[in-house]
Amino acid sequence: MKTENSLQKTLSLWLTVGLTLLWLAGVLASGLVARHEINEVFDSALQETAQRILPLAVTEILNRDAAAGPGRAPATEDHEEYITYLVRDNSGNILLRSHDADPSVFNTKPKIGFFETPSHRIYGDSAVSDTLFIEVAEPLAHRRQAAIETSLALLLPLILLVPVSLICVWWAVRFSLRRVLVFRQSLETRGNTDLSPITVTRLPAEFGPIATSINQLLERLRNALEAERSFTANSAHELRTPLATALAQVQRLKTELAEEPTHQKACEIEESLQDLSRLSSKLLELAKAEGGGILAEKESNLVPVLRTLVSDYDRLHPGRIQLEAADMPVTSLLDPDAFAILARNLIENALKHGSETDPVTIRLLQDGTLTIANSGPAIPPEAMPQLQNRFVRANNKVSGSGLGLAIVQAIASSANLKLSFYSPARGREDGFEAELNVVIRP
Repeated sequence: MKTENSLQKTLSLWLTVGLTLLWLAGVLASGLVARHEINEVFDSALQETAQRILPLAVTEILNRDAAAGPGRAPATEDHEEYITYLVRDNSGNILLRSHDADPSVFNTKPKIGFFETPSHRIYGDSAVSDTLFIEVAEPLAHRRQAAIETSLALLLPLILLVPVSLICVWWAVRFSLRRVLVFRQSLETRGNTDLSPITVTRLPAEFGPIATSINQLLERLRNALEAERSFTANSAHELRTPLATALAQVQRLKTELAEEPTHQKACEIEESLQDLSRLSSKLLELAKAEGGGILAEKESNLVPVLRTLVSDYDRLHPGRIQLEAADMPVTSLLDPDAFAILARNLIENALKHGSETDPVTIRLLQDGTLTIANSGPAIPPEAMPQLQNRFVRANNKVSGSGLGLAIVQAIASSANLKLSFYSPARGREDGFEAELNVVIRP
């Protein structure tokens, strides 16, 4: 499944990664600079040590007995000696050395100036007309250790700075995008029938045109839907009166006609006018379902509405309806008229398409769950998704406009109710069942 990309998450992640990389580059550059400065300081220390020790060494060598052999500077206490030195003549003979000096570290012949061996950095100087030479050596490992410890001292704060920076960047990005988040929430929380303009102030300049374009699109869509609903309602309303008049005239004419062929034609005309009358009524119901007014200002008990509807249909179709309604009130913000239209269309659909030998089962539970089930041929699975479309009928042999389930779906969508269809009906091997929960709370 494709994960959702969050602008806030992406900005926070990449800004933190970018800052971390910049800090690492800064630490690396600082480490290189520090290493260069450390080498300069240590070289200066080597040179200063040589220049300080050389006069003292010359004095000691010249004042001691020549037969005494090479001297060795005594150590006041045992310690790790980082800097060692040798004082030699121009032939390389050792005349004086520090207590921990290793002659193998130095070259066989003395040199003047800075130079390196595989393991040490050495500085050499001379005195007494280049007859005495001093070489001061320092391990390169000591310098590397100092450079590493300095770099670690610069790097360790990043362990704390990276999570802190992540929190700071996340907060800064969230604060900067707070209006965008409000804009997103306003789009997510509104229902699919809410076409009112989006009112989010002080959006970032990059998102301002998006909000404007959405509002313009909503305005155009609202105008188009209102025009369609107005046309549907007005057309259906204007047709009712002439249809009723024409139907009355045909019924009167039918009673006056005695000849069978003419009488049969009058009956067909009457049936067509009745179909048109029913269609106009369905169009009015569809216009009401799509035009709002689905929710009431206060809760109403829906049980008496359902009982009244069932009583009316029971008189027209005796024994074909079985009602199981809750004894306690089932209150909801769903408008009673809208509920009556919804229940009426579901009942009519069940009566038309259900078996005449098995009753239509209607249940309204205490939690507001309404189920209407009928027996009869099961609907193929591929035809189920099309049932909610306008002018679609599962069985073309049955009379009807194909608007009943479309009206039910329109009311359910306007009220944010979940409408479910099952075929075969649950617990049966055939039939059709509709289910939804009609309870809406403030």
